[in-house]
Amino acid sequence: MVKDAYDGPILEIDKLSISFFTRLREIPAVMDFSLSVQPGEAVGLVGESGCGKSTVALGVMQDLGVNGRVVGGSIKFKGQDLGTMSQKELRRIRGSDIAMIYQEPMASLNPAMKVGRQLMEVPMIHAGMSEKDAHARALQVVTDVKLPDPKRILDAYPHQLSGGQQQRIVIAMALMSEPSLLILDEPTTALDVTVEAAVVELVKDLGKKYGTSMLFISHNLGLVLETCDRICVMYSGEAVERGSIEDVFDEMQHPYTQALFRSIPLPGADKNTRPLIAIPGNFPLPHERPPGCNFGPRCDYFEAGRCDQGDIPMFPVPGDDVHNTRCLRFQEIDWQAQPVLAEVKEKGEVGKVVLRMDNLKKYYEVAANALFGGVATKVVKANETLSFEARESETLAIVGESGCGKSTFAKVLMGLETATEGTITLDGHDIQDIPIEKRDTQTVADVQMVFQNPFDTLNPSMTVGRQIIRALEIFKIGKTAADRRQRMLELLDLVKLPREFADRMPRQLSGGQKQRVGIARAFAGDARIVVADEPVSALDVSVQAAVTDLLMEIQREQKTTLLFISHDLSIVRYLADRVMVMYLGHVVELGTTAQVFAPPYHPYTEALLSAVPIADTKVKKKHIVLEGEIPSAMNPPSGCPFQTRCGWKAQVPGNLCETEVPPLRELASGHQVKCHLSADKFAEMEPVIQIAAE
Repeated sequence: MVKDAYDGPILEIDKLSISFFTRLREIPAVMDFSLSVQPGEAVGLVGESGCGKSTVALGVMQDLGVNGRVVGGSIKFKGQDLGTMSQKELRRIRGSDIAMIYQEPMASLNPAMKVGRQLMEVPMIHAGMSEKDAHARALQVVTDVKLPDPKRILDAYPHQLSGGQQQRIVIAMALMSEPSLLILDEPTTALDVTVEAAVVELVKDLGKKYGTSMLFISHNLGLVLETCDRICVMYSGEAVERGSIEDVFDEMQHPYTQALFRSIPLPGADKNTRPLIAIPGNFPLPHERPPGCNFGPRCDYFEAGRCDQGDIPMFPVPGDDVHNTRCLRFQEIDWQAQPVLAEVKEKGEVGKVVLRMDNLKKYYEVAANALFGGVATKVVKANETLSFEARESETLAIVGESGCGKSTFAKVLMGLETATEGTITLDGHDIQDIPIEKRDTQTVADVQMVFQNPFDTLNPSMTVGRQIIRALEIFKIGKTAADRRQRMLELLDLVKLPREFADRMPRQLSGGQKQRVGIARAFAGDARIVVADEPVSALDVSVQAAVTDLLMEIQREQKTTLLFISHDLSIVRYLADRVMVMYLGHVVELGTTAQVFAPPYHPYTEALLSAVPIADTKVKKKHIVLEGEIPSAMNPPSGCPFQTRCGWKAQVPGNLCETEVPPLRELASGHQVKCHLSADKFAEMEPVIQIAAE
C-alpha cells in the first residue's frame, strides 16, 4: 500500500482554540495553540493532567464529542483542513492515515474477538484487502512488534495477554495501514519500567521503518527525551515553550519549564541536602484562569501590573528560529542562577529495628482449570524466603516489575493475608499468623498503608474530615468528639491542606489533594510503619515532589518506618535509605541506596536501572532491553528465577543457572545479591548511568 508522497508538514496546528460547552458556560480547554510535525519527525507534547494535551489529540482526530468544538484556528493534515472535511472523508483518514494509541490498551481491544481478527479488520475496511493478505499483514506486524510466537498470539483473546503484550497489539493495530501520523497518548503509563523501555524502543524503530511522523503525549520528560526530536510544553490550555529537545532541556526560557525540571528527581537530587522544589499553589481550573499569564500566580518571577495584563503571545528566542516562549520577562531572567534551596533538612537518626521478616513464604493454591471446575490445584509461589529488617526513621524501598510479589508481601504485613511459612516480628511480637480482624487496635494503627490510586481509597459520600475522624474512632484516639475534631484539623495541617477542606467531598479535590487525605488517614493513629504502595505514580510530577517531600517531613517528625513500594527508580534513588529488589517472589538484591545504584549489581537491577528514562541530556546510559515477559509465579523457571531473561547467563560455567537457585551472597557490608556470577565477573561490571562532565 503506497501512500502519496508529501513534502510539507504532516500536521500543522495554527492558533487552535477548543472549548467545551456546558449548560452554564463555555469552558476554554485549549487557546491559541500552534504546533507542526514534519515528515518522519517525533514531537513530544508534555504538561500536567488537565493542561489540554489529550484535547489537542482529540481535536486532530476530530473526535471532541457532543460538547467540544473548535472555536478558532485550524488543524491541517498534509495541507488539508480537517475542520472542513465531511464525516465520510474523516472516516477514510482516521485509522488509515492518522492512527491513535491510547493510554489503556484494553479500552481499544474487543474482549470477545480474537486478536488476529481485530488486526485484520483494519486493512480489510480501510484498504479493501483480501482476508488472506490481511492475515499475512497481521502476522508481519505482530512479528514487527516483537511478540513471541505470533501465530499463537493471533489466535488468542486479549485477556490471555499481559498488559505489555496488549499494548504491543494496539501499536500493531495502529501500524496495520502504515499511517503517516501516529498519535500516542501516554502509551506506557500503565506499564512496568522494563516493558516501557521495550515499547519505547519499539515505537522508535517502527517510526524509522515505516517513516511515520509521531505526536507523543506524555507527562514523563525522560521518555520524551528518549523518543522525540522536538518538544512543546503546555500549561493550562496554552503552549508555553516550544523548541528542539536540546533547546528546551538545556536552555529553557519559561518559568514553568524550569519549575517542572526542579520538581523531578534527576541524578544528584538528595532528600536532605538538595531537596526537590515543588511548584507552589494549584493548577487553575479552566473557568478560573488568572488574567494575563496563566502561570503567574505560581511563578517565581511574577511582576504585578505587567504579567497580569492582557493575553501574552509566543515570543521567538533570539538566535533560534525554532525556540519560542510565552513569557514577557524571559530576557530579564538569569536562567543559569542556582535555585534558592529550601532549608537543608537534618537526616533522621535511624533507630532500632521495628520490623523483621525471616524466611517469609506466601503460596497460593489455585485450581489448575478454575474456569471449568477442575479439581487439580497448582501452587503460586508469590513470595519465596523473604528476609529483611527495617528500622525506625528508615525508608526501605521495594522495587521490581508487576507480579514480582511486592504487593503480596505488603498484604501479609497488613494482615490482609497470612503467611505460609516464616515469621514477621513487629516490635518483638510475631504477627504473621494474625489476620487483620483479629489484630488488636494498636497493631492495626501501627501498620498503615497509603495506596496507589487516591480516587479508589476515599469514600465518595463522606466529607474529608469525617473520613479522618472515622479512622481516629477506630484507633480509639481522643476522649470526646471535640478532641477528635481537633486532632483531625491538626492532621490536615500536617499534610499541608487548608482546614476548610474538612467539609469538602472527595470529588472537590484534585488527585494530589486526595492522596494527602489518604496520607493523613494513614498517620491518624501515629503509625509506626507506613507501607506506601506506589503512592505517587498516579500523580503529576509537580504534585509528586510535594507528596514525597511531605512523606519525608512526616517521617522526620514522627520517626516512622516507611516501606516504599515502587517501580520508579528515580524516586527510589532520591528518597530511600536502603533498597530491596524483588523478582518473581525472590529478593535478588538488598543494600543501601548507594550500593544498589553503583556496580556491582545483580543483572536484574542492572537492567532495571538501564530502563529508567532520565530527563537530563548529560546522562549517558548503558542500553539493556530485557527480552521476554516476567515468567508466571505458577510455573517459575528452574534454577535462578531470572535465568530466562539474563544477559550474563553465558558468563556462568555449565548449566548452574538453570539447575540451582543461587545463594544469597554478601558483596560488601550489608549488600546482598542472589546470583551465581563469580567475584571476577562482578568486578568487571560498569556503571549503567554516567553523568557527562560539564
